[in-house]
Formats: sequence, C-alpha cells, structure tokens
Amino acid sequence: MNTSVDLWVDPICPWAWMTSRWLVEVEKHRPITLNFRGMSLAHLNRDREMPPKYAAIITDGMKPVRALAATRLECGQQEFRALYEAMGMLFHPGGRGIDEIDSIVVDAVKNAGLPSSISDRMNDTSLDAEVIKEHDAAIALVGEDVGTPVIAVNGNAFFGPVVTPAPKGQAALDLWDGALLVSSVAGFYEIKRSRTAGPQFD
Repeated sequence: MNTSVDLWVDPICPWAWMTSRWLVEVEKHRPITLNFRGMSLAHLNRDREMPPKYAAIITDGMKPVRALAATRLECGQQEFRALYEAMGMLFHPGGRGIDEIDSIVVDAVKNAGLPSSISDRMNDTSLDAEVIKEHDAAIALVGEDVGTPVIAVNGNAFFGPVVTPAPKGQAALDLWDGALLVSSVAGFYEIKRSRTAGPQFD
C-alpha cells in the first residue's frame, strides 16, 4: 500500500535539504509518495530579532518560496519538486549564499526546465498569501515552536529529523521506521541532543 508523505521545506534551510535527501533515499526502497510543500523561514522569523548575518533571511527569504508557490499553482507537484531540488543544489552542495538569491532563483528555474516567467514571480508579493497558507498548514500540525522541515504521514506530523549526513540504504530505512514509530505514540513530543557538526552534503 502506497503511503503519502508531505514534506514542508524552505530551500534556504540546509537541514531541510538533508532531510529531503534522506526521504528521497527512503522513496527508492519503500512504497511512499513524497509530496514537497513550501515553508518560509522569512515568515516564521518575521517578528524575531535576528543576528545581522541572518537579516537577509527576512528581507530576501520570501523570494525562492514565492517562485515555488507560483510553480505549484501554475505547473504542479513534479515541477515544484524539480525547482526545490534545483535550488537546493545551488544553495547547499553548490555553496551559494542568500546574497546571491536572485541569481540562484533564475539559475534554478532554468536548471529545472521551467518557464523563465517563474523567476519573475519571486518579486510578486501577491503570492505571499499562498506562501503563508502553506506555511501555516504545517504549523497547524506541529505547533509554533518549530521550523523547517516538517513531515506529515499517516495522520501524524513532526519537525525534523535534523540529521547529517543524509542516511543511505538500510540506515535510511531504519531512521524512517523509527521516526514513524515515535511519531505514532500519543503524548510523545521531543527527543534532542546538541549538534556537533554542520550539514555534510557529500
């Protein structure tokens, strides 16, 4: 039986990228349909005081998720996923930063084989309501004190997992089985330890 899995991501988040790579691996070996959906760290952090080096998340962070929202509305899920993956490759393994965000969106749209008009939508603030609606759908499932990624499966939703490097093979499946198990337990809220390594993209 095929299982539908919703994954909410913001393309600027390296941890969401790692989680997406893990789920893509799981998808190769388990009967799941992975649906990519948009979240916005810009919207999430809009009223929070941010360190200066992260200020661009607020000022420019809506641009890639607007382009994603336009793609979902005008093209579909397959194209949304292709654009997210193209953006992620540029931001994360590619090492390009948010200071290049306009050119990243333009290049990702091209790399994903989408119409160049999608790039123009990154500045279309009329899409913000759609971005926020998708973002709020995730927050409604998991609560206000989390970010991206959010996963929803079998009626359960959770933030994370935050993991590096993205597990492969049996390790990916073991983590999947464990995540499903703990998320199915009523009253289970959190398991956490301090991060000692950054995202490893290789």
